[in-house]
Amino acid sequence: MQKRLSLVLATALAGILSLTACGGGNESDPGKPGDKRLTIYSGRSEALVKPVLEKFEKASGINVDVRYGTTAQMAAQLVEEGERSPADAFFAQDAGALGAVSKAGMFAALPAEQLDRVPAAYRDAEGRWVGVSGRSRVLAYNGDQVSRAQLPQSVFELTRPEWKGKIGVAPTNGSFQAFVTALRVQHGDAKAREFLTGLQANQPQIRESNVQIVSDIDAGTIAVGLVNHYYVYELAKERGGSTDTLKAKLHFFPNGDTGGLVNAAGVGLLKRAGEDPDARALVDYLLGTEAQTYFAAQTFEYPLAAGVPAAPGLPQLAKLDAPKIDLNDLDTLDVTVAMIKEAGLA
Repeated sequence: MQKRLSLVLATALAGILSLTACGGGNESDPGKPGDKRLTIYSGRSEALVKPVLEKFEKASGINVDVRYGTTAQMAAQLVEEGERSPADAFFAQDAGALGAVSKAGMFAALPAEQLDRVPAAYRDAEGRWVGVSGRSRVLAYNGDQVSRAQLPQSVFELTRPEWKGKIGVAPTNGSFQAFVTALRVQHGDAKAREFLTGLQANQPQIRESNVQIVSDIDAGTIAVGLVNHYYVYELAKERGGSTDTLKAKLHFFPNGDTGGLVNAAGVGLLKRAGEDPDARALVDYLLGTEAQTYFAAQTFEYPLAAGVPAAPGLPQLAKLDAPKIDLNDLDTLDVTVAMIKEAGLA
């Protein structure tokens, strides 16, 4: 497992010292079970999850110290620290990073009563992490520039000449990397490499984030872009309107195409915290009605537990024609990152 993460460690550890923190933890004293203190390593952005973690603090009386970074940075830091890590929980952006840390032997098994609240497709097969919220990969497009009849039925069609210079991608973003890993899992490395090479030959518009891609699509600077579904909703919220008021629209890939991957943000507990009632309370809260409603209404992700409905206008999660990929297999991030770099996209 160390070998698998070697490339990630080499690129991510340089940024670890700049990670921000909030809350009241103490790095030299990671705390004891039941002491009403938790240290969370979050690969989810502070803007997205700080409000819900503050709600957890208020509801539980447990003080939370959160270390923020990218999911790759946090996974790398956990593996580098090993048993010395002060972390109690890892809140990750995608299943691949959770799987990588899990295969490094760092997670405790979660109790069945927590795991069973989430469909089997969105949790670890061995019960070491559980999905909290879901996101579908989509093709965002400018409705004035691209008609529905022109929309591709497969992500592989984006390497065709008609899309040259029109595609926005964020190759260093974790969600794009998880999608490429899914390509490798579903179609093999040769096919994934062919796609990346074809995409690069089509002169894509490189951006650092999905936020930038959707904003540029709405402005007409980019015609289409590979992003997660909720960024269009976030832009509408930022502008005080509904998605109907935007030029940026959502296209869900049909027929089980890899471009429609449904990934899960989730949480795993480090072995040192596996029996900690405070850590167990965190998982319970994230799977409970208040947190699940937050993810539906505020971040526009798919709630995975508690029977909370998705945001109005989104197709039901169960009705998405997503590819049948085991999220437990998305753990070879180092190979994916190397492949993206070799294609010249990053």
